[in-house]
Amino acid sequence: MKESVLDVLMYLFENYYMDDEPDSRPDRESLHVELLEAGFPPGEVNKAFEWLEDLAAHREAGVPIHAAAHSIRLFTDKEMEYLDLESRGFLMFLEQMGILTPNNRELVIDRVLALDAEDMDLEQLKWIVLMVLFNDPGQEAAYAWMEDLVFDNVAGTLH
Repeated sequence: MKESVLDVLMYLFENYYMDDEPDSRPDRESLHVELLEAGFPPGEVNKAFEWLEDLAAHREAGVPIHAAAHSIRLFTDKEMEYLDLESRGFLMFLEQMGILTPNNRELVIDRVLALDAEDMDLEQLKWIVLMVLFNDPGQEAAYAWMEDLVFDNVAGTLH
């Protein structure tokens, strides 16, 4: 079975980042060892940590986007390569609903491209949106809405 960077990120997020006690999270080295023991390839584990570091760096250095009320986001050819029509429509829906800000939308797109996974599907995109919202202070309500959406879909597929 081929594990991807997104699989590593989802594992980390589900097992460590979603709990309400950040002080109980293990350090990076412990996480690295655990991920390797869980069977994730070393290269994918390293890429996942780089992805998370870049997410934090983009958040800190982010330049606010001031989109006009009636502006339209056009996607580049490269973005359309990674985000199918359904995924692009979902991002627009989230922005129209106030779940994503223009800044968060751009960060989601950046993080999708950083994964370099051309087989991105809508469920995987939802996880990336969840991770971006989790890392944005003040977005608790949007995060909770997205968390319900992600986990309702997961629970629905288990039946």
